[in-house]
Amino acid sequence: MATDPLLRQGPDSTDLVLRAGPAGPAWNVLTSAGSALFTPLVLGVPTLLVAFWMALAGARASTVFVVVGVIAGLEYLLGWLALAFSQARHILRVEFAPTGVPASLRLVRAAGPDDWLPVDTLREVRLTHEVVEPYPGDRKPAVSTLALELVLRGGRERLAPLPFDGDPQRLADALEALLGPAAVVVELRTERSTRDRPRSDSTWFSGGSASAGSGGG
Repeated sequence: MATDPLLRQGPDSTDLVLRAGPAGPAWNVLTSAGSALFTPLVLGVPTLLVAFWMALAGARASTVFVVVGVIAGLEYLLGWLALAFSQARHILRVEFAPTGVPASLRLVRAAGPDDWLPVDTLREVRLTHEVVEPYPGDRKPAVSTLALELVLRGGRERLAPLPFDGDPQRLADALEALLGPAAVVVELRTERSTRDRPRSDSTWFSGGSASAGSGGG
């Protein structure tokens, strides 16, 4: 069976690894703490408006600082909780067990693993490989991403495109060899496009030159 860095074979299961890192409620909460720091920054304008209104009302500077600090702390706490809840459903990997011919699967999310399901619950695996190539003269390299969709008996699980530097056909072949005995369809689609060339504001420069020329006359 072909192998790919995203498809790892262990002693008890074969794992389709999508995101690195451990799973669990505590780990999910901890990893959300850093990203939540941006919440007070995003909501900084309303907080500053409150501080400005208090200053106009004659409040002391110390009172303004305390109120702003409390508001920023509440914003951080709410942002932390919101991020933790939103990231809890993110799929880190899909485990197929046993290793040889899988009979069951489970989704391991950031908050922890789901229950084991019969492998025939999975109907189809759809891989979308998107490549954005540079335009002529562009020094930036091509960007390659891979999106995954799991078609389950009771619904669908879609993952946002992830950076991917491997061989998508190799991964598709590996999944087909692994899941073929369970009659799971593996579909690979490749989409290629060219990065847009940045537009130069030639009109602005020509207009500026014309203005400068007319002023000199």
